[in-house]
Amino acid sequence: MKTSVYHFLIRCFLPVLLFGAASFGASAAPKLDGLWKGPLKMPGGELEVVFRLVGLSDGTYFATLDVPLQKVSRMSVKAELRGDTLTLAAPEAGSRFTGQVAANGQQIVGTWHQPGFDAPLTLTFTPTPANPATAKVRLTPPYREDEVAYINASNNLKISGLVTVPAGVGPFPAVVLVSDAGAHDRDATTGDYRLLGALADYLTRRGIVVLRFDDRGVAGSAGNYGLATTEELVTDVQAGLKLLRTRPEVDFSHVGVIGHGEGGNVALLTATKPLPPAFVVALAAYGQSGTVLATQQQAALLRSTGSTPAQIEEAARQQKLVLDVINQTPDAANAQTLVATMLRQNDPTLEAAAAQVKATELTSTRYRYFLKYNPTQHLGEVKCPVLLLNGTADLEVAAEPNLAALTKALRNAPNLTNKALPGVNHLFQPAATEWPLVGGEPHPNFSPAALETVRAWIMARSLK
Repeated sequence: MKTSVYHFLIRCFLPVLLFGAASFGASAAPKLDGLWKGPLKMPGGELEVVFRLVGLSDGTYFATLDVPLQKVSRMSVKAELRGDTLTLAAPEAGSRFTGQVAANGQQIVGTWHQPGFDAPLTLTFTPTPANPATAKVRLTPPYREDEVAYINASNNLKISGLVTVPAGVGPFPAVVLVSDAGAHDRDATTGDYRLLGALADYLTRRGIVVLRFDDRGVAGSAGNYGLATTEELVTDVQAGLKLLRTRPEVDFSHVGVIGHGEGGNVALLTATKPLPPAFVVALAAYGQSGTVLATQQQAALLRSTGSTPAQIEEAARQQKLVLDVINQTPDAANAQTLVATMLRQNDPTLEAAAAQVKATELTSTRYRYFLKYNPTQHLGEVKCPVLLLNGTADLEVAAEPNLAALTKALRNAPNLTNKALPGVNHLFQPAATEWPLVGGEPHPNFSPAALETVRAWIMARSLK
């Protein structure tokens, strides 16, 4: 279906999907956890948009946007609820939705706004699905599930998680799973797709103990994810490694870390610290600074959806100006004022309050850290085996440049393996044509090729 891609993604000048989280206000707000889906009528066709809202322990919400037909997954969304009026803003797409929550809490009726185009949109509520294809597995898996709670001793934070133990006699190799940027539950749930849940299930069924945990501020885990840097998140992983090494069913000499996205960078950093993991698997970890990555993300997203070279060039020009201001203006108040002004210049329909909210996020300590962070700086200190995996369809962390940068930096890692999986996206899903049918509809799944690559690589290291 041909759509007006330029109208949908123009003003895509500052990707913030790596660190976005939605904030809601009053504690009396309606419970909005779940999926909100609706048809968006565009020039030349119709798109289904899917918002997901996940409640956090501090009363805020983590929110994302999927547009399946445009291959947009987990785009960062900022949300604000005032009375019964909900605003969902996607800075990366230069778009926002404003609507009124129905009294029964089942619909939100409103308008989709973007530069030069407004369209009516009604979102219908769908509770977080209990997928019939996975519900039985989750209730009666052929392995043991142990709920755990442990302490990150470096900051006295409680972490909640789940350890899954294979059937049979151990000791078994073991892994800690680390989610991508953003506050995620232990399964890294996106819609009805559980990235880390699927990975844990596959590995545990095949002889590997797995610990997956809730990010800071999610479920039973304490802390605030939005205040933690990549370096600080390493301590959460170290606490998990310590827990696994004390368990009798675990082969303590073969305990590793698997990280996805920013979690892959956390995993690699963990290998530079005292008591490092026995191995690391990095799934779509980035090998370039946040500034370079943000630029590549925007260009790849616009290119994949049919924007012209001139449109991509103009978006890049706007993006560079904003990034330069953020990187070169250390005073937060001045930076916020400048960025808010630039956002409104780029999108005259953007309200002043919304521009200020976006500017505050983009000039935050967390985002500044991301833009300047060099993910390869200390990787020469990694001395354990490493598997680097990316997908060729990844629009967030392009396979070729990031694999190349990480491979070069990991010059001292023995048994370094890197691989780009054809057709796999950032969520490690294969092409939609390869998804299994559930109830007659395609259901996203973790790439079988990726799952088996990870398992075989870990077992090969553990049998030595």
